[in-house]
Amino acid sequence: MASSSATLAGSTASDLFRSSTTGFNGVPLRTLGRAGLVLKRRDLTVSVTAKLGKWKKPEFPWSGKPDPNVKAREPGRFSSFTPLKQKPKPVILEFEKPLIDLQKKIIDVRKMAEETGLDFGDQILALEAKYQKALKNLYTHLTPIQRVNIARHPNRPTFLDHVFNITEKFIELHGDRGGYDDPAIVTGLGSIDGRTYMFVGHQKGRNTKENIKRNFGMPTPHGYRKALRLMEYADHHGFPIVTFIDTPGAYADLKCEELGQGEAIAHNLRSMFGLKVPVITIIIGEGGSGGALAIGCGNKVLMLENSVFYVASPEACAAILWKTAKAAPKAARKLKITARELCKLQVADGIIPEPLGGAHVDPSWTSQQIKNAINKAMDELTKLSTEDLLKDRMLKFRKIGGVREGIAKDPKKKINMKKSDIPVPPKKMRVLPDLPKISDSEIEVEIEKLKKIISEGKDSSSAPSKLNLDKTIKKLEREVGHEFSEAVKAMGLTERLSKLRDEIAKASSGNQPSNPLLKDKIEKFSASFKKGLSAAPNSRKLQKKQDLLRELTKVKLLLDKNKEAATLKPELKKKFEVVINNPRLKENYEALQSEIKRAGASSGGELDDELKKKVIEFNKEVDLQLVNTVKSVGLDVEFVKPVGGGDLVKEIKELNKYIQKEIETAVNSSTDIKKLIEQYKREVAKTGGKPDSESKEIIDSLTQQIKKSLAETIKSPSLKEKYESLKEKYESLTRPAGESLTDDQLREKVGANRNVS
Repeated sequence: MASSSATLAGSTASDLFRSSTTGFNGVPLRTLGRAGLVLKRRDLTVSVTAKLGKWKKPEFPWSGKPDPNVKAREPGRFSSFTPLKQKPKPVILEFEKPLIDLQKKIIDVRKMAEETGLDFGDQILALEAKYQKALKNLYTHLTPIQRVNIARHPNRPTFLDHVFNITEKFIELHGDRGGYDDPAIVTGLGSIDGRTYMFVGHQKGRNTKENIKRNFGMPTPHGYRKALRLMEYADHHGFPIVTFIDTPGAYADLKCEELGQGEAIAHNLRSMFGLKVPVITIIIGEGGSGGALAIGCGNKVLMLENSVFYVASPEACAAILWKTAKAAPKAARKLKITARELCKLQVADGIIPEPLGGAHVDPSWTSQQIKNAINKAMDELTKLSTEDLLKDRMLKFRKIGGVREGIAKDPKKKINMKKSDIPVPPKKMRVLPDLPKISDSEIEVEIEKLKKIISEGKDSSSAPSKLNLDKTIKKLEREVGHEFSEAVKAMGLTERLSKLRDEIAKASSGNQPSNPLLKDKIEKFSASFKKGLSAAPNSRKLQKKQDLLRELTKVKLLLDKNKEAATLKPELKKKFEVVINNPRLKENYEALQSEIKRAGASSGGELDDELKKKVIEFNKEVDLQLVNTVKSVGLDVEFVKPVGGGDLVKEIKELNKYIQKEIETAVNSSTDIKKLIEQYKREVAKTGGKPDSESKEIIDSLTQQIKKSLAETIKSPSLKEKYESLKEKYESLTRPAGESLTDDQLREKVGANRNVS
């Protein structure tokens, strides 16, 4: 005590009263705690007593003393981050609500088991298995917007939660030495498995109070300058850097802009590419825009399974593009912001798994996965030299986007550029080099030969071998496509066609329902093309090749049908013989014949009702056997009932004759119809039986005009009455109750749609 008093007596007042946050500089705290401080200077006596509060043992992020050789008290936590006194309330996301019902059932069954004392173990196990299955199914098929909601979950573990879980020791470092200490970015030194790292990360709050203090994880320029200062410190001392990203973006208010928010981010981006130590970036929540990238330029960018990384949030993107934030799910899908999509685009280098339900379900397990990922990445990066490390970081970001100089750009990516700069070539069909070159005249000859072979009923194998039908059809398809492209180009519809094709491709790739607007566009384009086709220089060639392709396709279908019939014919014959030779059917048939002989009936009308029923039932049974036989070889059966009654047939013939007479009188009485028929005959005579496309159009139009004129001329009420009565009779004979015959079907039977020619 005497020595300490002597020391104090020899000191000046200014030396003694230099204050700091922890006490008096230059004065041992033990001395101040034991006794009052007495200063003697000449005649002036000053007595100062320093009262020290009762010291409370702090909580530590690690167990044990940092240095066993030091016997003094352990250093306090250099971070205000302490475990929460109360556990956070569970938060149920919108898409998780179906799981709550299962959880409630499990809880209710357990309560019932406790109250009644009965054994509900099997039921509980079944419900738990069902819950786990539903949970797994839900979290393995999450949509992008659902992953965004998980990344923003209020109970999701923060940067410091992970740091204290994975480090043996951690000391937080503060300040940028130019302003205030930004709590939204936390930095500090920590060790993992004996390696010392500089940790830098965005820190969100775990409750409302902390969120306000941490500014919801949105840093100011002071935070980015603090991060840069300590990254340069780590670079100087050779500490690897691990950054944790969890921010919706940099804080964008007027004060931050005045203090140089953009400059601070840009400075960080530039400086991080010059760091000579390994840099690992881990996205643990949401990484928004430049605010995330300012500490995210690492050699390895790793993402938690349910984290997101974006330029603009889905809500902001939806508000810009679709003028409503409700389109956020669509924007999230289009932005490709999930870990899986970003790994495909090579923006991220790996995915760190999370437990089912998200990282907040088991933070310790998630932190352990982060620790393993850091160790694995560091093992790879420590093998690289300083030069290779810098080059690796530069190339990682240079390759994003896949831009390569000196390589021609894909035409699909040039569509949105200026037309004058990038001419978009018309899309052509794939060239088939191995197709034989056959002239149009040869194809026509071969089609005629094939038609003869089919009409004569010969085997299709006897077709000329030099014509490979499939290859010829492909060749014609290619040539039709080429002629079509040339015609579109001549009409100036190339750009319109390319846009239409892109819309069709997008609609088909996205499995979207049929869009009426798209159908309308296709119909309008088709109408424009048909209207301007006659002006195209290659219109005749295109139509001729289309006709040839149509004929060849018909020939191929006929050949295929003949082949199928040839293979099915012997099989059906065998099965029909089995049905006919069925002993039970034979017995029934012979019994019916004997009954008919005993009745002495010479026709069906002389049979009694019971015998008629037996005959009808026997016919039905035979029909059923034959139908089953036909269906067994993969064919469909359609019954065509014969028109009953000779009177109806006579009436149909009489009606046809009457219609014919009416047509003749109409033709003889009308000069306009006569002129049209004469013109029709002249056109048919000109073509010589082989009309081209133009002649076909003229003949078809004349036919329609003649039919229309005849329909207007023939308006006889008696004809209408006969037609209606005949329709009723036909329906009663041919249709079951409840079904009716359409006018078109009856006209086909009567012959009212006959060809005028």
